[in-house]
Formats: sequence, C-alpha cells, structure tokens
Amino acid sequence: MDDQRLRKKIESLLPALNEKQKRLFLAAEAESLGYGGISKVSRLSGMSRPIITEGIKELQSEDNLYDNHIRAKGGGPKPIHRSNKKLIKLIDEVVSDSTRGDPASPLRWTTKSTREISSELEKRGYKVSYRSVYTILRDLEYSLQANEKSIAKKSSPDRDEQFKYINKRVKRFLKKSLPVISIDAKKRENLGNHLNKGSEWRSKGNPRKVEDHDFPDEENGIAIPYGVYDINQNLGWVNVGTDHETSAFAVHSIFQWWEHMGEKMYSQANELLVCADSGGSNGYNRRMWKYKLQELANQLEIKITVCHFPPGTSKWNKVEHRLFSYISMNWKGKPLINHNVVVNLISNTKTRTGLKVKAKLDKEKYPLGLRVTDSDYEKINIKPHKFHGDWNYTIRPQNDLGLTRKL
Repeated sequence: MDDQRLRKKIESLLPALNEKQKRLFLAAEAESLGYGGISKVSRLSGMSRPIITEGIKELQSEDNLYDNHIRAKGGGPKPIHRSNKKLIKLIDEVVSDSTRGDPASPLRWTTKSTREISSELEKRGYKVSYRSVYTILRDLEYSLQANEKSIAKKSSPDRDEQFKYINKRVKRFLKKSLPVISIDAKKRENLGNHLNKGSEWRSKGNPRKVEDHDFPDEENGIAIPYGVYDINQNLGWVNVGTDHETSAFAVHSIFQWWEHMGEKMYSQANELLVCADSGGSNGYNRRMWKYKLQELANQLEIKITVCHFPPGTSKWNKVEHRLFSYISMNWKGKPLINHNVVVNLISNTKTRTGLKVKAKLDKEKYPLGLRVTDSDYEKINIKPHKFHGDWNYTIRPQNDLGLTRKL
C-alpha cells in the first residue's frame, strides 16, 4: 500500500477509535509493513513512535490485548503536584536562578538536574519526586539543551555580579509587592505588504503574495514597538511608536504602561524597579533618559530605581524572551501591512503560561537631537548605588523640576 492510500485509511478510521483501539490499529499496520513500519506509520498518523511501540507490545501480550482498560495504569487526571500553584512558582524560582544560554528562545532550560531540584524543594518543605519535577518543568516550557557558543569574549568583569545584584533587587521588590518591569524597544518595522519570516496555515498551493522588496513605504510608515513587561503579573504593554526611538519615547512608554495597567495594580506603590539594557534609548549613559525619568518620578510621585544589564547581555532581559519572542511567533508569516495590524497582532499575543499583552498606537513626535543642559542635568535627584553606580541608581521626585511637563 502506498503512503497516500495508507494515510487516507488512517485518517478515516482514527476519529472513530478510542485511545487503546488507535494504538492497536496503528501497531497492526506498522507490523504489517515490516522494517521501518513504525517510523512510516508515525509520520503518516502524527502519533509518536513510543505509542505505536506500546501498541505492538499489547498485540503480542494476550492479557493486555483483552484488557478492557483504555489507558495503561497511571493514566488519567494530572497528578496533584501539577495543580499546586505555590509549588509550580517555587520550582520556577529555583530553576530561574541557574538559567543559562539564549533566553530569546521560547524554551527555557536549566543546568540543574531534576534530582537536585527535588532535593532543594525538600529542604524548603515540599517532598516531590524528580519525575514530578520533570513533568512540571515541561509544563513551564523548560527543556534540556546542550551548550551553545554565543557569548563574546570581551565582557565586563562585573557581568555575573551585576546579574546577581539585579536578581536580589528584583526579589526584594517582589517580596514587598512593588512593581518590577523589564523594558526595551523591539526592532523597527517597515510597514507594508512585505515578507515576514515564518509560515502560517493556508490551503495547499496558496501562499500569501507579498512584494519582492522591503523598501520603506512613506505612505504606510514605520512601527517601533516599545515593550514593558511586568515580571510579577506576567503582563505585557507595548507602546507602538511611529516616529523615532528616543529617550523621551522610552520614558513615555513607561508612563503609558503605568497609566493603562500599572496604576490599577500598584496603587499603593511608592517605588518602581526598572530593568533595562545598557544601550539604546534607555542606555545608562543617556542624559536625556535620566532627565525624563526625573520628570516621570515627579509626575507619579514615586521613586524610580533602574538596574541596567551589562553591555552585550541584552538577551538576558526578560522582556526579550517573555514578551518579544512570543509576539514574533504570533505574527510570523503575516505581513505587517499597517499600524492597526501591528497593534492587533501584538494585543492578541497569549501563552499557555498566562501571558497577556495590551498595545496602543503612539502618534506623538519624538524629535532627534534634543540636549539636556548641564544645569538641568545637575538638578536631577539621582543617587547612584554603591555597587556600579553607573548601572544602578535611584531617582527620587523633586518638586522644582516641573510636575506639569508633558511626558
């Protein structure tokens, strides 16, 4: 029987069978094909090789063949550990401290073994088998991966210490129920009927037609998504700019997040922690960035603490792998024709782990070339931290800097 006829046979019968019948049917077909049968049936049916192999074992065992149970022993409802939210959160915290590699991937992974994690959990009052830990890690979208060369040789000698410093600050803020956000600007997009990498489900032989070049289109303009990711709430806000990526645009994006999302959830907060890259519009050496943050602190009447990731480590910023990576997956293969399409695609980004995203179009103008005078810069009420004060600092409100300035 050729592949096409066998596929048609499988597709017509499988919907009418229960789980055990499916296993036995596919196992019988695989055995009839001889060598390579399991692989072929797996490919044509979409069923995994282990399931088909289990079916062959059942065919060869007379006891299992006439057993009335549909599932094997152990099948059925999820173990209680998989519904324990406190345990799941604790495992995520334990593992995240040792996370390594390229976090831009939607799959996160860990260097700790499941047995080590199980032992750590027992110290914290949870007795959980390493098998249950493995299952929960898969639910949280972790996986084991080999090492990959991705780190440049030239890096700051205090790189690891800064990571630890940021981690301690984040934990301290979260423990006090204070807001912690991760921020950054996504790649500028030229709008129009251009190629967008990725694929989508469409009828066979009917690919979406796009232009054969990606030149900027003045009529459609550009989109600059600036993301704000709320680490504690697993919520994202994206301010879609249409002009330039400046420090004023970056701070206004934080203000927009606060106005539309943050203030409702943190109405009693007197401090905000911002985790940002070391370069770009929110770079640690940008005078305009700090000047605009002073205006924001005055406007919101809260202290703003900023911790920058060391140069060359932007992939470790949570906004990259917990927000932007999922936005990219959601709009892959779809041309970003206009601003409405961009906003709608971003707003409809969701994940199985509960991420929700809101987006808003920002048509304000953010001219380039603005400068902060020395006298204005000296008025910024900024306090550098003892450890790497250039990367870590707190800006407090100061009434004489103008509470009414437009952000």
